Amino acid sequence: MRRLQGLQGFTLIEMLIVIGVTSALGALLMTAVGSSRQMARDVTCRNNLRQLGMAVRLYENRHSGYFPPLGYWKQYPARYWWGVNSNPPNYKDGLLAPYIGQAGKDGDVYQCPAQPPGSYTPEGEGGALTTTYGYNGYYLCPEATPGWASSIKHRPWQNVQSQNTPGQVIMFADTLLDWGKGRVTNSCFVDPPFVYSKGRWSRNPNPTLCFRHSGQANVCFVDGHVEGISSTQGTITSPRHSVGYAGTGNSPHYVPDCDEW
Repeated sequence: MRRLQGLQGFTLIEMLIVIGVTSALGALLMTAVGSSRQMARDVTCRNNLRQLGMAVRLYENRHSGYFPPLGYWKQYPARYWWGVNSNPPNYKDGLLAPYIGQAGKDGDVYQCPAQPPGSYTPEGEGGALTTTYGYNGYYLCPEATPGWASSIKHRPWQNVQSQNTPGQVIMFADTLLDWGKGRVTNSCFVDPPFVYSKGRWSRNPNPTLCFRHSGQANVCFVDGHVEGISSTQGTITSPRHSVGYAGTGNSPHYVPDCDEW
């Protein structure tokens, strides 16, 4: 056979350069894909919160402007704004279900895609998934807020007309609850940084706002608009799970009239 003339192989340096360039392009591509996925999860989450906000508006129209209850826990199974706490969960009989329609039948509208199953312990009946969004019942419907009602039921149930700063008060938000010692659960409550008992406010050791969207928590405010709150605008109490609260106290985001209690 005739030896081919003029053909040369790659040198080691050339191969290393090609490998380096390929690796760099691959890293850029993976970063772009990851960023796109994060953006898609963020968009879906905000759309979910908008739907919840619209459902509350429809509820208010049929209930003289009053906000819906967080839940009725003295019955079994307990019935919440998101659904009935059974296994499997019953979303169609939730307090907001009549105003959400088809979008809420399978529970997807109550799940933030940035907090997938397996990243927390479900608090639903028998370990069933419920919701990864919380409702600010502490301020909006004190009498119908499980766990806190005995201390705050004397406070008025809020309505649309009673709101002075609806664009600042949280209605729904990304939530997660870090109990410590490795136990992390979902929460259908947006709990304030300070809680009221026996005539005074004390620090809440377990606030629930979760900054899970690249350092932001998505929030639907009382006026219905949705935006992200950065963790730099709040306080992180659980760095591992990006949980904490917005601002420095109860006002203006949680209990705007806390000075009057």
